[in-house]
Amino acid sequence: MIERYSLPEMAAIWSSGHKTDKWLQVELLACEAWAREGVISPEALEKIRGASYNAQRMQEIEQETHHDVISFLRSVQEQLGPEGRFIHLGLTSSDVLDTGLAAQIKEAGQLLTASLSELAEVLAHAAIQYKYTLMAGRSHGIHAEPITFGLKLASWLDETRRHQQRLASALEQVTVGKISGAVGTHATVPPQIEEFVCERMGLGIEPISSQVVQRDRHAHFMTTLALIGSSLEKMAQEIRHLQRTELSEAFEPFGSGQQGSSAMPHKRNPELCERVCGLARVVRGYAVTAMEDVALWHERDISHSSAERIIIPDACTLLHYMLSIFTKVMRGLQVDAERMQANLNMTGGLVFSQRILLALIDKGVGRQEAYKMVQRNAMKVWGMASQGPIQGPALLEALNADAEVANYLSPAELQELTSTDFYTKYVDVAFKRVGL
Repeated sequence: MIERYSLPEMAAIWSSGHKTDKWLQVELLACEAWAREGVISPEALEKIRGASYNAQRMQEIEQETHHDVISFLRSVQEQLGPEGRFIHLGLTSSDVLDTGLAAQIKEAGQLLTASLSELAEVLAHAAIQYKYTLMAGRSHGIHAEPITFGLKLASWLDETRRHQQRLASALEQVTVGKISGAVGTHATVPPQIEEFVCERMGLGIEPISSQVVQRDRHAHFMTTLALIGSSLEKMAQEIRHLQRTELSEAFEPFGSGQQGSSAMPHKRNPELCERVCGLARVVRGYAVTAMEDVALWHERDISHSSAERIIIPDACTLLHYMLSIFTKVMRGLQVDAERMQANLNMTGGLVFSQRILLALIDKGVGRQEAYKMVQRNAMKVWGMASQGPIQGPALLEALNADAEVANYLSPAELQELTSTDFYTKYVDVAFKRVGL
């Protein structure tokens, strides 16, 4: 499924050919740097600049060597001739692998950054559109107090912007290279070689490396991807809840020829949001593996290598796909404002209980006494709800009939306490805080 829907730009970044292209770029830049040091002659460098590898030959050699970098190097050296001796001069495999990987992550990060920006733009537009669209706020899945759908979306926008900052920070940390030799001492390859290669590739430098770039950097990146995925799951899960038959407040897009069930023609399932939720679990699992990769033996082992060949390309590809899918959902989201209003009213005014409680307290009633006064009438309304949908302002009617409440609040005062304007008076402030 993922291959079918993968966005081609991300798939290209993590292709085996592009990975090997990055290896060759590292090797050729290292030769350029050695030439600047006078180790490689201009004539030899000119021939080296035309070096290439043969993917089929690499596979043949790897059957013998069981080492992908050695197979790559032999393929390059075979077609270069005598000048091939300068390829990989003073380097170790991880110099090539880790620096090339950093370059791939940088490219993948650019796509993820652009996708996050697109989602933020769509969320901002939707938040403004539904800024004052009233709906029931829910806690524990139960009606709490009125909110607006726009306020909910504005909070998603703010969260997405935090992820933009987190991703930028993680990319800065992980996009570093190292050309420092077998155990990071620079004994066989001086620091200026590393500086030249990394600068030309647009990468930072691991200040003190072992044989590898330290894997806390990659774990930071992977946990950031997992956190973004978790937020996408949170948003998608909310839409799944709002699309439930009992609510029917918001729906992901559904094409004219789309079918929701092989058995039930009426079904309109939130399958895109469910897909996002499922894949978020996979990305979080990859983050755990990345943290396991931090602890390597001494200056390096390769227990991280086999895992990273799966988790880093897959996590980048999955998250890019999830961002694409969820942006599509938000761009085509269908909102039923009338149903939101109807659901807000379905409990006969119970959503106004706190405001009435505070009004009684303002009249001089003790908090616990006021709480009991409102609660006993709210429980009567809940009892009515068990008999069927509540019609009209049932809570107000119960309160007006309560002699103790009537001692403090008139029918007109109670009526005023059910104005939803009270709950939207600071929406503008919240929107200004997020720049909307």
